Amino acid sequence: MSLKGKVAVVTGSGSGIGRGCALQLARDGATVAVWDLNGDAAAETVKLIEAEGNKARAYTGDAAAKDSIDGILAKIRAELGPVLILVNNAGITGFVPFLDITPEAMERMYRINLMGPFLLTQAAIPDMVKAGWGRVINISSSSAQTGSKGMTHYSSSKGGIIALTKSLALEFADKGITVNNIPPGFVDTPMLRGSPVNVDSTIAASPMKRAGRPDDMAAACSFLASEAASYISGQTLGVNGARVCSAF
Repeated sequence: MSLKGKVAVVTGSGSGIGRGCALQLARDGATVAVWDLNGDAAAETVKLIEAEGNKARAYTGDAAAKDSIDGILAKIRAELGPVLILVNNAGITGFVPFLDITPEAMERMYRINLMGPFLLTQAAIPDMVKAGWGRVINISSSSAQTGSKGMTHYSSSKGGIIALTKSLALEFADKGITVNNIPPGFVDTPMLRGSPVNVDSTIAASPMKRAGRPDDMAAACSFLASEAASYISGQTLGVNGARVCSAF
């Protein structure tokens, strides 16, 4: 599933799911713009990509701030070329009882998790329209499908991503652009390890008795970016080890 000659932008790709997607898209032949708030982490991802003989460049900035988005996209276009694949992965999580969620916390969650992908897609998609080909892949969450106690602000922001995906898919369906989303389940990442979740007990209770891995998400991302998925748009490709099928 070659992506040779195409530029892919992956936000939040300094670690975790974003890093996994960046590595896989580079293996598929894309030149990857590794975008992260943490410049050192972005540089490390680029080193991993280049160690495999593939192409990438690091970009540091806020993927949810318009000024940052416009500036970084201008650099990407000048240094790599027009953006034809966009993976909106950057995001934050949170574990707070509903009655304790402040308006400020809610606004921050929505700004990063929902407004960021909206702004970045709006800025990048003209490249795809001009080319008559494009892929937008949004990383949502299985929490948006099932709901999640103590995560109302997070799960609702990711539910917005699912709705954004469907609306964009319809609007750009005749432009050669597909828009899909991947809602990960329980994935072993630095973000998960830094959360209050008891990883071992959650694994024991999960249908497959293992956590997901960034590579699992990256495989789905690779497929959705490929020509094999050219007639798939507006869809939710759950990668959750049957999590949403159970009472887990």
